[in-house]
Amino acid sequence: MTHLNSSFLEDNYSKIKEDSISGRWITLTDIEPLYLGLQNSEIQTKIIGESEEGRAIYKLKLGKGKKRILVWSQMHGNESTGTKAVFDFLNFLQRFPTHQITKSIIDNCSITIVPMLNPDGAQAYTRVNANNVDLNRDAVELEAKESKLLRSVLEEVNPQFCFNLHDQRTIFGVEGTKNPATISFLAPSEEEKRTITEGRKETMNVIVAMNDLLQEIIPNHVGRYTDEFYPTATGDNFQKLGHNTILIEAGHFAGDYDREEVRKFNFYALLQGIYHISSVESFKEFEKYLAIPNNIKNFYDVIYRSKNNEKDVAYQYVETIENDKFALVLTKEKEGNLSMYLAHKEFIKNS
Repeated sequence: MTHLNSSFLEDNYSKIKEDSISGRWITLTDIEPLYLGLQNSEIQTKIIGESEEGRAIYKLKLGKGKKRILVWSQMHGNESTGTKAVFDFLNFLQRFPTHQITKSIIDNCSITIVPMLNPDGAQAYTRVNANNVDLNRDAVELEAKESKLLRSVLEEVNPQFCFNLHDQRTIFGVEGTKNPATISFLAPSEEEKRTITEGRKETMNVIVAMNDLLQEIIPNHVGRYTDEFYPTATGDNFQKLGHNTILIEAGHFAGDYDREEVRKFNFYALLQGIYHISSVESFKEFEKYLAIPNNIKNFYDVIYRSKNNEKDVAYQYVETIENDKFALVLTKEKEGNLSMYLAHKEFIKNS
C-alpha cells in the first residue's frame, strides 16, 4: 500500500487549512464564497438543484483520470467536520499543484464532490432536512429532493468508490483503550448476513490505508463502526448497487469540541484514501480492516465521581443554536455506579 508522509502533512497543514470556515455550525452562507472562489480554477463548480427550502446544492468536479470517485458531506446538517475536510482537501490540490500526490490524484481520478447535501439542515443545525427526513435513511423511498439529487449524481458519475462523510457523537470510544473514537470507519454491509463480498473487500482495503496513516498520528484513536445492515441507509444501498462506499465518522479528540483538530485528521484520511485509490491497481488486501478495534459507547462528556462510585453523576452536552450562535448545554444523563464508563472530563465530588 502507498502511504502519505505524516510529517509532511503535519508540517504543512497550516498552509492547507481553509481558515474561513471553522467550528461546528457551518452553513451554505459560510461556504458559498468558497464555491465562487473556485470559478477560475481547474475545479468545475455547478449548482445541481435546490433543497426543500430553495437553497442551492453545489457539485464540484476535478481530475481527468479513469477512476471515478464520489464524495458527499453534510447529508446530516449538523455534521460539518467532513465539509471542512473537503475544503482542506481542495486547498491541498490547489496549493501543491506540482506535488506527486496531486499529480497522481488529478491524472488517475475523476472526482465529484457534493460538499453540503443538506443546506436546510445545516442552517437549522439539525440532522434532518426541512421536511424532517433523515437523508441517510431515504435511499430507498427517495422522498426528499436532496436524496433524489444525490441519486442522480450517483447514476451520472457511476463511481467505483464513494466517501460518505459524517460526524459521530462524543459517546464513542475505541474498544480496548481509554481513548475516544476520534475517527471511525465502516465498510457497509450489503445484506443482513454481512457477507464480505468482493466490493466490501475493496472498500476495506482503502480503509486499511487510511487507518495505517492515522495510526502514525493518533495511535489507538481509530474505531470500526458497526456493520449492522440498515436496509434504507445510503451507504448500505450504494455498496449494494456496486459502488464501494467508505464511511468516515469524525468523532471527539481531547478538548476539541469545535472539531478543528478532528477536521485535520478527517482531511488526512480523505487525502490518503483518494491517493491510495489513485496509485494502486489491486484492492484485494483487506484482512487488517477486521483488526481495527470496535467503536463502542463508553463515554460521557462529564462525570462527577463519588466515593466508591456509588453516586456518580454523568452529563452530556446537547448541541444547540442560541442567539444565532452555536452552544453546548450540559444536561444530566445518568446517576449511579458509572465505574464502567469514561468521561472526557472527570471531577471528584466533595460529598
